Amino acid sequence: MEPEDLRLLVTREMPFGKYKGRLIADLPGNYLTWFAREGFPQGQIGRLLALMHEIDHNGLKALLDPLRGSSSNNY
Repeated sequence: MEPEDLRLLVTREMPFGKYKGRLIADLPGNYLTWFAREGFPQGQIGRLLALMHEIDHNGLKALLDPLRGSSSNNY
């Protein structure tokens, strides 16, 4: 994991599927678990989904809250 990946979770939108357009950080846990069971896509989006699954599964979503407030200031 790269530190930049955490910021991408709160700025990158899901590019396909049922939750297209929703921020990766806002995807429901059961959707992330489905990917974990069926296989994450290749590339950056798969890496971000896997990271978000780990964060969600371990109850650490609150760690992303400070990044949400500052994400617009970093671009």
